[in-house]
Amino acid sequence: MEYKNLFTPGKIGNMEIKNRVVMTSMGVDVAELNGKVGERWIDYYEARSKGEVGLIISGIVRVNETSGVGLPMQVSMGRDKNVESLRKGVEVLHKNGTKFVVQLHHAGRQNEAILGTTWGLLELGEKFVPHYWDIARPLTKKLLDVIVPPMNNNPVIHELQKYIMVPDVSASKVPLNTARTGMFPARVHALTILEIKLLEKQFIDAAVRVKEAGCDGVELHASHGYLLQQFLSPVSNHRHDRYGGSLENRMRFMLEIIEGMKKACGPDFPILVRLTIDEFYNTIGEDGKGLTIDEGILIAKRLEQAGIVALDLSCGGYETPNHTVEPMNIPEAWRASYVRAIKEAVNIPIIAVGVIRNPATAEKLLQDGVQDYIGLARPLLADPEWALKAKEGRTDEIQRCIGCLACFQSLFENAFKLEPAQCALNPKCCREIEYKDLKKDGNGRKVVVIGAGPSGLTAARELAARDFDVTVLEKAATAGGQLNAANKPPHKDKMNWAINDLENRAKAAGAKILYKQKVDEESLKKLAPYAIVVATGGKAVVPGKIPGADKKTVMTGSDAMQNELKISDKDVVVVGTGLTGLETAEYFMTQDNRVTMVEMQEKIGPGLYVQHYYDLYPKLYENHVMFLTSAKLTEINDGFVTVETKSGGIIKPKADYVFFAAGVRPVNDLVEVAKKVCSNVVAVGDAEKVGTILNATSTAMQATAKIK
Repeated sequence: MEYKNLFTPGKIGNMEIKNRVVMTSMGVDVAELNGKVGERWIDYYEARSKGEVGLIISGIVRVNETSGVGLPMQVSMGRDKNVESLRKGVEVLHKNGTKFVVQLHHAGRQNEAILGTTWGLLELGEKFVPHYWDIARPLTKKLLDVIVPPMNNNPVIHELQKYIMVPDVSASKVPLNTARTGMFPARVHALTILEIKLLEKQFIDAAVRVKEAGCDGVELHASHGYLLQQFLSPVSNHRHDRYGGSLENRMRFMLEIIEGMKKACGPDFPILVRLTIDEFYNTIGEDGKGLTIDEGILIAKRLEQAGIVALDLSCGGYETPNHTVEPMNIPEAWRASYVRAIKEAVNIPIIAVGVIRNPATAEKLLQDGVQDYIGLARPLLADPEWALKAKEGRTDEIQRCIGCLACFQSLFENAFKLEPAQCALNPKCCREIEYKDLKKDGNGRKVVVIGAGPSGLTAARELAARDFDVTVLEKAATAGGQLNAANKPPHKDKMNWAINDLENRAKAAGAKILYKQKVDEESLKKLAPYAIVVATGGKAVVPGKIPGADKKTVMTGSDAMQNELKISDKDVVVVGTGLTGLETAEYFMTQDNRVTMVEMQEKIGPGLYVQHYYDLYPKLYENHVMFLTSAKLTEINDGFVTVETKSGGIIKPKADYVFFAAGVRPVNDLVEVAKKVCSNVVAVGDAEKVGTILNATSTAMQATAKIK
């Protein structure tokens, strides 16, 4: 298919853009600790610019070093001394014909107070200690390793940090719902008029620095519940002065910033705005709350009058995150009607994201006049060559984002380790610097990969790309491994994309995949491999010590889904409320069964990422799934199970079937067999250590990079 509209040049302000592909802003923590652009940042963005992206909008860039610190490894334009490093980075991107816009950002009440406090203290040392930042990174990492774990788990420290940390700033003193966001509790300070004026100047000064660095424009982040949107939204703006109340007043802060930027940078310097057009509070049962599309249209019109050159549309916020960073069940291009409503109201270019994963979807949105530019965020984490492959007609080689949310979960988990975000399907994401020197040094040497799950296919692709002669041996009739269970719950069909894309890319790199293969010492010897990668995955287990666990109606949720077990009008008990447990419950709930879940911990979904929880738990609750927490299944009887509560009580729910989702063990028996054949043997994925898809692909990447 030819993507004529997608690869038609366009113009935003005075920027000539070579195509309609825009990488929209994502904070991924790839800068230096001191807020400068370094080699990791350059390599990350260069990979996307080489991948034929027309316009890149940077990840969040702060405007000061105190209240505005949004991420530990975030670019800062709050200091003159950082301009030169940004200039060097932008020059690299310009060589590839990519335009670059810097997104200026302030988290406001969504800041982590510990960041502003820590970085405020760090700045003091810079003035007195030579080579300070070389020393500060390891010391800061150790300090955060000590501080953050107890903060995560201790409610007393949660309460204490409200008083010892610098308060977050906002339009007014309205705290964030931390239960919905998973963030640390914090105090919120309503900005005074003097502080508003200071922040306006900091935004304007930052824009001047961006222009001095040779960037092509700036974007104001007025979306996702950050500071500028906190002024726009009636949820967070309860002010009674000229910055609150009417829409014009709520817009005043941003409009004054835009006016100041135009005076300081010149009227022709492009200013874009990332705008939330609907906060979608109605989706969490709070109808009539927050910004809705009607007011979003009015804001868009007023911003056009103020002279911005383009709108970059988004929606939702931290309290409605599944409409900002959509999980897997949200369909492609679901935002189209909202985007079209804004486009029809203004006469400036519209950039928009919205689960756009396939080039054909992007082309149709352009063809139908829904928007002028295709915003891609997570798709360019999964595959930085998305645009290049579409242009060259290699769409079957694109690694599509499946909405698994590993990138956002890893961003929050890695931030306080001073490590960047990760992508479950692209282990090189944000780690381009670690892998850029890999050489084509395979020289045709034979490598056998045992298993065609995500770790095996990743290993096969990377080794084949390095000119090894790779053969994958898979015992099943198809590729995918445990993903063939993960794709069975309702609305999880995008998991098939992961299987197909991983398989296609391995084959495109030159790997041979053989199915229905029995692997033993003799068959491995016949192949005479230089190296063997054991990617045999893991196996969900049924605890054998529980009386009755050997019944035919007792199995793991993974096995039941992989075998597509169909039952209806039965009483079902699911043991374990992690992600697999909740998905197992949903799978059988939608078949009109009565479901009870048993969880040993006090809360449902222990350790579950907050967005997965709010995606699954409400659906189960609304469909009358019964939850037994602080409870242990002790016996499986005919027609019922025995559950013992923490308080010593006994409950006997009805149970025609019991499904366990409470543990996985590595399947690595072939490691010792492989070692009898050659000395160069590595185990990857669940065969090495049980984990997620992200663990599977990242361990495969790390292990195969060491095969020389």
